Amino acid sequence: MTRRIVALVSGHVQGVGYRWFVRGLAIDAQLAGWARNLPDGRVEVALQGAPDSVAAVLAALDGPGAPGQVTGVDSRDVPVQESSGFTTE
Repeated sequence: MTRRIVALVSGHVQGVGYRWFVRGLAIDAQLAGWARNLPDGRVEVALQGAPDSVAAVLAALDGPGAPGQVTGVDSRDVPVQESSGFTTE
């Protein structure tokens, strides 16, 4: 079984290494997806893979190790797509 989520991360999360933090978590958890800055200052994150791994990385997006200052994470499940690797945009 595979799960895919898209999360919008709010707060001071651009220019602090946040996308690279997410990339490290995703690669360690063997997840596919991406993290990219949005023009409004948020970071958009897509995670796809084993449901438990997706849930663990999702929980870490605003955890104590997250760089910057996360004020909110809004996530939603989306349809699984053909995907491999994790990129930052």
